Amino acid sequence: MIKIKKYAAIDIGSNAMRILIANVIEEVNKPTQFNKSHLIRVPIRLGQDAFTVGEISEENAERMIKAMKAFKLLMEVYKVEKYAACATSAMREAFNGKELAEEIAEKTDIEIDIIDGKTEAAIIANSDLASYIKKEGHYLYVDVGGGSTEFTLFSDGKQIVSKSFKNGTVRLLNNMVTESVWYEIEKWIRLQTQDLDKVELIGSGGNINKIFKMSGKSQEKPLTQIYLNQQFKYLNSLSYDERISTLALNTDRADVIIPAIKIYVNAMKWSNAKHIYVPKIGLSDGIVKAMYFENAKIKTHIINP
Repeated sequence: MIKIKKYAAIDIGSNAMRILIANVIEEVNKPTQFNKSHLIRVPIRLGQDAFTVGEISEENAERMIKAMKAFKLLMEVYKVEKYAACATSAMREAFNGKELAEEIAEKTDIEIDIIDGKTEAAIIANSDLASYIKKEGHYLYVDVGGGSTEFTLFSDGKQIVSKSFKNGTVRLLNNMVTESVWYEIEKWIRLQTQDLDKVELIGSGGNINKIFKMSGKSQEKPLTQIYLNQQFKYLNSLSYDERISTLALNTDRADVIIPAIKIYVNAMKWSNAKHIYVPKIGLSDGIVKAMYFENAKIKTHIINP
């Protein structure tokens, strides 16, 4: 006899908003299964507002409220029993972020938890990341977002250290990442990996997922540093319009994909990693598991039947 629970994870990022509806399957004497049922992405670039003018614009605030109302209806239709909603750097840095979260709660009954980079990295560590990390070996996990990038180092199956830097795709598009930020990232990666032999990268985020899909490789196979460099040069050779027409990239993906790859390429270079694995995991996956295991970092909300 199995028992199926339905959870929803809402991830409010700097480049897009997502809702993941997951089936949590419990069966006696078997490990709990976490199966993705539906994932919906809404391209509202909150970081464009937050990082350039310091507040979420009235237009994007209205779009966000409409999206959250839609998410609420979806949760009702799919009979979701628990949800958690986490917002990252854009909402965190916008001076009206907290006020907007309160307005959304009032109008949609969805309560948003604005989290910091360290908490974000810890939540992602709750995802299926562990299945890619062997008991022997060294892995640098890199999660590139619109406003920040989270780095977490694992060694011999254990998490060693993590750090968040204000270097993300939307910031890079707006020329808001100084050379000193790049230097701090390089210094941190080199320091953490200098005594480690054969570091491998694990990458997450919509852009590296797209690059991996374009490669045609099976999920368990990694991309090489050479391949990623080639893709970086190829994408740079195309115009924005050509990336849309030739590669069928979404309009909100065709610009951010290049700065995203730049971060992964540099991380590989500075850690001397030759391969990058790309599991289909992210913040929303970690939120679901954190809810199930009642992780104190997540504010879980029960939807009344």
